[in-house]
Formats: sequence, C-alpha cells, structure tokens
Amino acid sequence: MAQTSHGIGGLTYDAKKRTWPAEFNVFLALVILVGAFELIGRVFLGDSFLFNTRDNVDAIFNQQRLEIIILQVSIVGIIAIGVTQVIITGGIDLSSGSVVGATAMIAMSFAQVATVNGNPNPKAMFVGWTDLPVIVPVLVAIGCGLLAGLVNGALIAYTRIPPFIATLGMMVTARGIAKWWSKGQPISFPTESFAGIGKGLMPVVIFISLAILFQLILTYTKYGKHCYAIGSNEDAARMSGIKIANHKILVYVIASILASLAAVVLCSKNLTAQSGMGVMYELDAIAMAVIGGVSLSGGRGSIIGTVIGSLIFGVIISGFTFLRLDAYYQEMVKGVIIVGAVVLDQWRQRRRAIGA
Repeated sequence: MAQTSHGIGGLTYDAKKRTWPAEFNVFLALVILVGAFELIGRVFLGDSFLFNTRDNVDAIFNQQRLEIIILQVSIVGIIAIGVTQVIITGGIDLSSGSVVGATAMIAMSFAQVATVNGNPNPKAMFVGWTDLPVIVPVLVAIGCGLLAGLVNGALIAYTRIPPFIATLGMMVTARGIAKWWSKGQPISFPTESFAGIGKGLMPVVIFISLAILFQLILTYTKYGKHCYAIGSNEDAARMSGIKIANHKILVYVIASILASLAAVVLCSKNLTAQSGMGVMYELDAIAMAVIGGVSLSGGRGSIIGTVIGSLIFGVIISGFTFLRLDAYYQEMVKGVIIVGAVVLDQWRQRRRAIGA
C-alpha cells in the first residue's frame, strides 16, 4: 500500500492509498500489446490482427496459426508454473527443458503400440512392453520428474551449491540421457489413449487446470506461505521453524514433475518423441514468469501473473507471424523482453526499498 503525506497547520500525516494488484499492470501490458499489433495491422496491412477480414483462406490460416501458438504456450506454460514456484523461493531451474527431452523419450517408450498396419512396430523400444494402459507412461514420466527434482533439490539443499550450477548440471545430464536413450533415434507410434492426452485443446485445459490448482495452493496453503517466506528472507524463515531443506527439495520436485507432465503433453500431441524436444523451454518459462511479475530475487509473484506472461509471449509470436517477420526477429525481441522485465523488476525493488 502506497502512502501519501498531507500537511495541516504544520503537522503531517500519512494516508494509505489503494493500489492496483501487480497482475493488473501485466494485464494492461498485454492489452496494449494486442492493441499495438491491431493498429499496425490495420494501418500497414489493411487487416485486423484479432479478426482476419481479407478472405476466407487467410482467415482459416490465421485461425490455425493462433491455435498452434496457444497450444505451444500452454505446454511451456505448464513448465512455467513450476518455475514460478522455484523463483518465488529465491531459486532458479535451468534443467526443465532438458527434463522435457529426457522424459519424452523414456515415457514414449512405454506408450508404444505393438503393431503398425498389421506389422510389428519398427520403432518399438521394448517389444514385450507395448499396448500398455495410458497410466503406465504417465507414471513413468512422473517418476522421471521426481528423480530429477530430488537430485536438484538435494544438491541445492544439502551441498549449498548455487541453484544455477546444480540445475545447469542436470540440464546437461538430462539432455545426454535423452540422446542416449534411443541412440538419437525418434520414438513413435503411441497408443490411441496416450495420443489423446495432447489431442485438440487438451493441453490448454491441462495448463489452465494446473494454473488454478497451484494458484490456490500458493495463496491458501502452508506450502505457499513457506515459499514466499523463504524467498523473502531465508534466515528469518529458518528461525521461524520452517524446514528450509525439505521445502526446497519439495519445490524442485514439483517443478520437475510439471516439466515431465509437459513432456507427456508434448510428445502425445506430436505423436513422437525426439531427443531435441524442450530445447530453450527453460528460458521461455523463466521469461514468462518474470514478465508476469515474479521477482528473480524471490518472495514475490503469482501463478496468475505467469499465465498472463505466457499470453504476452503468445501474442508476440502470433503478432510477428501476422506481420510476416522472420523467426529470428522473435528471438531478438524475446531477449530484449527478458532483459527489460528484469530491469523493471530491479527498478521496482529499488523504489520499494527507498519508500520503506
């Protein structure tokens, strides 16, 4: 709450003034961004960014393009939900993209059909382990995330090495496992039930459901309060009785499991798993969180903000495609946005410190 000082007869008093939630500013940025693309489209292209009006062919293409982008944002958004919790506690997770790659390869190995067009599956990893119930590859994926999160969390909690180094090591290791698992060959032909996980708008439904769940958890549970307490002041949290090591391990386990679930959605949507899946996803997820108002210093942020940050990412990608700009411009702009969001976060912290 901001305070303003008023003077009466030489005396001063402070009056509390209501302020908008931090997420409102992020949402306002989203609206401005959409408006900017809409204005540019109408002025320079003679067309609408939101409502393609030129002809039916372009309209169909535009609808397909937007749907693809929404689906991509949803998959990375699932990762961003876990990354948000890590950053709130004052940590960082660089391994989530590689965990996606390794999990996709391993989980798909247990989701394959026995025969393709009446012939034995030419890409079956385990001949005796085909046509399994969909719960099997999902549990395998969760197990992969659980293991990766335990390693990350234990290294950070008990060896006291920086999260950047611990998760960087996991990033390299998991990517190596993804390439080693099938000697670099893709794994395809999943069962129909497994393929159904990523069919249509199911990734969006999964993303929104997880976002609502973890927003409620962070807001109303002891787990969420401990996340914010550790990120705000770890020493004070320890003195108040919070088991810092156990909580950090739990946070990194949740983040890795969410990355593994994103891998399941991704490979089921694509009907194949490749070792290169998830490259740079960790940076996109971190960017979504930071754009959404999550402080890299810890102790501040929300899942709602991260969801809005993911929408901003989607609008940027969609807008650049709409303007027919080359893909490498998107990478440049994403880099600028990440740096700009961090600079803005630092400015807000300095301003808050001065006002305290």
